[in-house]
Amino acid sequence: MNVVVVESPAKAKTINKYLGSGYTVLASFGHVRDLPAKDGSVRPDDDFSMSWEVDSASSKRLGDIVKALKDSDGLILATDPDREGEAISWHVLEVLQQKKAIGKKSVKRVVFNAITKGAVLEAMANPRDIDMPLVDAYLARRALDYLFGFTLSPVLWRKLPGARSAGRVQSVALRLVADREAEIERFVREEYWNIAALLKTPRNDGFEARLVSVDGKKLGKLDIKNGEQAGEIRTMLEGAAFKAASVEAKPIKRSPGPPFTTSSLQQAASGQLGFSASRTMQIAQKLYEGMDLGNETAGLITYMRTDGVQMAPEAVQAARQTIGKVFGEKYVPEKPRFYSTKAKNAQEAHEAIRPTDFNRHPKDMRKFLDADQAKLYELIWKRAIASQMQSADIERTTVEIDANNGARSAQLRATGSVVRFDGFLGAYTDHREEEDVDEDGARLPEVRAGEALAREKINATQHSTEPPPRYSEATLIKKMEELGIGRPSTYASTLATLRDREYITIEKRKLIPEAKGRLVIAFLESFFQRYVEYDFTADLEEKLDEISDGKLKWKDVLRAFWTDFFGSVDGIKELRVTNVLDALNDRLGPLVFPPREDGSDPRICQVCGTGNLSLKLGKYGAFVGCSNYPECKFTRQLGGSEAASENGNGGDEPKLLGKDPYTDEDITARNGRFGPYVQRGEGKEAKRASLPKGWTFDALDHEKALALLSLPRDVGQHPETQKMISAGIGRYGPYLTHDGTYANLENADEVFTIGLNRAVTVIAEKQAKGPGRGRGTPAALKELGEHPDGGPITVRDGKYGPYVNWGKVNATLPKGKDPAGVSVEEALVLIAAKAGSAPKKKAPAKKTAAKKPAVKKAAPKKAAAKKAS
Repeated sequence: MNVVVVESPAKAKTINKYLGSGYTVLASFGHVRDLPAKDGSVRPDDDFSMSWEVDSASSKRLGDIVKALKDSDGLILATDPDREGEAISWHVLEVLQQKKAIGKKSVKRVVFNAITKGAVLEAMANPRDIDMPLVDAYLARRALDYLFGFTLSPVLWRKLPGARSAGRVQSVALRLVADREAEIERFVREEYWNIAALLKTPRNDGFEARLVSVDGKKLGKLDIKNGEQAGEIRTMLEGAAFKAASVEAKPIKRSPGPPFTTSSLQQAASGQLGFSASRTMQIAQKLYEGMDLGNETAGLITYMRTDGVQMAPEAVQAARQTIGKVFGEKYVPEKPRFYSTKAKNAQEAHEAIRPTDFNRHPKDMRKFLDADQAKLYELIWKRAIASQMQSADIERTTVEIDANNGARSAQLRATGSVVRFDGFLGAYTDHREEEDVDEDGARLPEVRAGEALAREKINATQHSTEPPPRYSEATLIKKMEELGIGRPSTYASTLATLRDREYITIEKRKLIPEAKGRLVIAFLESFFQRYVEYDFTADLEEKLDEISDGKLKWKDVLRAFWTDFFGSVDGIKELRVTNVLDALNDRLGPLVFPPREDGSDPRICQVCGTGNLSLKLGKYGAFVGCSNYPECKFTRQLGGSEAASENGNGGDEPKLLGKDPYTDEDITARNGRFGPYVQRGEGKEAKRASLPKGWTFDALDHEKALALLSLPRDVGQHPETQKMISAGIGRYGPYLTHDGTYANLENADEVFTIGLNRAVTVIAEKQAKGPGRGRGTPAALKELGEHPDGGPITVRDGKYGPYVNWGKVNATLPKGKDPAGVSVEEALVLIAAKAGSAPKKKAPAKKTAAKKPAVKKAAPKKAAAKKAS
């Protein structure tokens, strides 16, 4: 009997069915060890030695593997076929060797690109050793990321309170987003005009032609600058005679693109299905690990973390056979197509993403998949099939037209295209290819060279240049791939980190840098420019690839990085905060000092009229304040509008909106350090509510303020549970809550208008999906045992650091306390202090009956007090 270790239980379940009773397949649930999140886990002074930590959940899984190994003949490590998968196998083996669980048992490493019976059995017949260069590359990346974050973050904390490092790769991605935003802010619109003629052939067929030159001078996009110039040209054309000078019909071929890589799949799923990068990878993971197809369980696609664009020869042959059966033999090219990647630093060791069996047509798979899985599988199947199909034959027609009016002349052009043979377009059309077709125009009517054309109308339309668009997830991933930043397995997690740390927000699928994110990247560009340069980051990625190939020693790469990086950090430690603020004021000028409509100096305080505005640093981060403080108490949230100063509402000056109809207290609007808010009454007991996204200080009125202060709002009783559904606005935006379930709403206005039927639907959809990001309970780092009143005591790591948990009581650990070293006695003291009672002694282990925690009786009062405040 052999023990097989894979990452996930879904993968284990599928593979176990293929291997039979001679194997025990167990899941590691990803990595079993990681670097502890504290200083000293990587030690440059000790030749970059590392400390690894096994959490309690992984300890249990490793215990199961050790137990299974006792009666086994050997260990087979079958984790994913990439750098991360190799590292997981290495970690598992290291721990098992430390536990002396291996002994003289055989240890084999197997990899398969698809979870099908054939692929798995073939891999089992061809084992190998762990690929140590791949492991070394993992170790180098992990050490680089750790040293970057844990060395840079303390500097950021001291110089920019409330900020922390976004991460080595994440910082460069953040720079891309922030640079694009700055480019948009600097953009100056220019007016330009387009002129087009609606013409008719002698056969009375109409078409449109665009003006391309006047009096022999070729026109650029911006050459017609104003309405007067456009009107003069239009007048000339309205009196001109038009003639078709030439007609050229040119056949062209459009070839298909390669099958999907991780990056191109994320881009296509975003553009065509509206999926985020993380959503795409979640679905792809399930399709890869195995789906129940009724009579069998099989992976439907090959491994989804890859930048290879080629398919295995047998897959190419299978695709060609399927094309012939489904589309017809004329769609099968004479020879198979072969592709090579154009992405910088791409590693093509793995296949592109493709179906494991092309005979599994998307329409036949729908009954086994949910809606999103079916959509993504269909996208992958069509793209892979299209990659081996005939080119599309397209006829592109160009008509050159002369317009003469006395001594003056102009030239116009009409273009159109028609598909003569659809080829691969019969299976797959990329959304960008559809846009290209639109630009060519629709099919033109028959136009003959030399014939006169009748003028129907001359149109002159005004336009203005547009700033570059903000990045979407898809376009940012594409840009990162082009620059050689990151790898397929990192794109989704990179974006998730930037969102989780509130450095970017996503609105209408566009990435917008938050003020906090722009502040951090401006600091890094001012004082650590080299480490957020695109070429530097790409060069490091290339070195990691060379480590994977065995061409570089991983510790040599770390030494070179650390020597320069540590010197840079050491030089910044003594930098004065005033120097930092001066540099940020200059670099973030448009953000800190937005232009004013009256043209006055945006750096002069509009409340006192004499003070200079500047960035200030507070306990919770940066804000804009006046140099005349404390006489002038004007403050403004970084990136916020100047509505407060323009309306005389800076600092402590409230704007009266009216009275509360029940309490007769004043309702006021105010601008605080963290943005605008509304308040009812005065003093510490006053009720306050922040303005949600999309609401502005200027548009705030008495009615809206009352609505905000009335939250949370009862929507109605759930028809099944008879429990109340409430709507409110919290830290993560507008939401519904019912019986412990939280569901996000799309916008703040919905909080006040949503009805019971819609609310029940939203809650049901959320319950079907399960807990989302930020709502679930963090996994336990350590299990301490039972509380005397019943219920487990655990140590967990939350958004604000490690804490002890018992039931609904969460007690933060003292600063500097190692979570791994917390004892039961210490935990009981912390829990008791948090709950407001004396600590109880731990009950004897034999007592198993559990009472309800005493603290729960006080919970309603606490909740009520919190709500009232």
